[in-house]
Amino acid sequence: MEEGKLAKWLVKEGQKVRSGDIIAEIETDKATMEVEAVDEGTVGSLLIAEGTDKVKVSTPIAVLLGEGEKAGAAPAPKSVATPAPAPAPAPAAATPATEPAANGHAGGTRIFASPLARRLAKEVGLDLARVAGTGPHGRIVRRDIEAAAEGGTAQAAAAPAQSTALATTAAAASAMAAPMADAKILAFYEKDSYEFVPHDGMRRVIAERLTQSKQTIPHFYLSLDCRLDQLLAARERINAAAPKDGPRAFKLSVSDFVIKALALALHHVPAASATWTSEVMLRHRHSDVGVAVAVEGGLFTPVIRHAELKTLGEISNEMKVLAERARKRRLAPHEYQGGTTSISNLGMYGIKNFDAVINPPHATILAVGAGEKRAVVVGDRIEAATIMSCTLSCDHRVVDGAELLNAFRALIEDPVRMLV
Repeated sequence: MEEGKLAKWLVKEGQKVRSGDIIAEIETDKATMEVEAVDEGTVGSLLIAEGTDKVKVSTPIAVLLGEGEKAGAAPAPKSVATPAPAPAPAPAAATPATEPAANGHAGGTRIFASPLARRLAKEVGLDLARVAGTGPHGRIVRRDIEAAAEGGTAQAAAAPAQSTALATTAAAASAMAAPMADAKILAFYEKDSYEFVPHDGMRRVIAERLTQSKQTIPHFYLSLDCRLDQLLAARERINAAAPKDGPRAFKLSVSDFVIKALALALHHVPAASATWTSEVMLRHRHSDVGVAVAVEGGLFTPVIRHAELKTLGEISNEMKVLAERARKRRLAPHEYQGGTTSISNLGMYGIKNFDAVINPPHATILAVGAGEKRAVVVGDRIEAATIMSCTLSCDHRVVDGAELLNAFRALIEDPVRMLV
């Protein structure tokens, strides 16, 4: 994360706090996080007003006075606006995002840039040393590369003629990818025919990630039908025999079988349990399955870790807890970040089939439709069966998908294989 909203103060100026006391709540795009006091002391001043949005990571939000210190003495602020991101060396200067190299070579510099920014800069011929970073700690991020390309600062290390050509290409590509300007959109509609609804943090991040996914991941789609009759019969028998209360109680849904089947399919087809990076392919040792949960204004994708090793009952109970916490926006980052694949199930809305957008950095996502009675041909006769259509979206750089999807169907249609 790069910014958050200071949703609520839980302390007042002049109040004494101890290390570990909760002093504020921060809303990220995904959840409401609690901020703890880092030391004992007295709250000298609150620097950011309650309700302030878009507070950058590491922005001081309060001054904590130690023993003997008084307000106005300008002690070093000890609280930050948002939970700290993954540790990264802070550059000596924010523009450009560099610091002296630690390799012993005089005059060397280290440039802090995201992997995506480095790749984009290489593609358009940008010299990162001439780009101003606006990310956390002056880190160069995608928007900096795009801004530099639009401003005509792209330059290659080769001849000036090549530099000019690359800069022109970058600017043209950026212009083609740019969305329609707000003024042009508003011009299509009468002034009193709409109302403005500001984007919240979650909707803004979802939009950015969907755009990134479609622009950077070569999607292709595979669909097939799964017969559910044996699964539904097994589910009914298992639920009838399951404890109804107590710590071991559970009640299985079709979605629980889908999670388990996809996890085992990835385990059986390890080549499909992968993630693309610009340098290497990551082969994952476990099936960490994210499941999309709709909430007001967007969605979360809580992750069932090591799903291939868990029983159906364990998956069911864990998913119920995560879904409930997701709807209350109380998930911790480690509960929705990462994962090796995702599931989007719209069957409960009566959707027959659809194509889901891959959730970066995953290489696959399974779109699950409604189970419905259909006429099927068995041998030379027609009979009624409960059929569920599924579509696997694949990153064509990583996964061919057919083997994985067939392994999934085999498990769904013969669910006893999930129990051994």
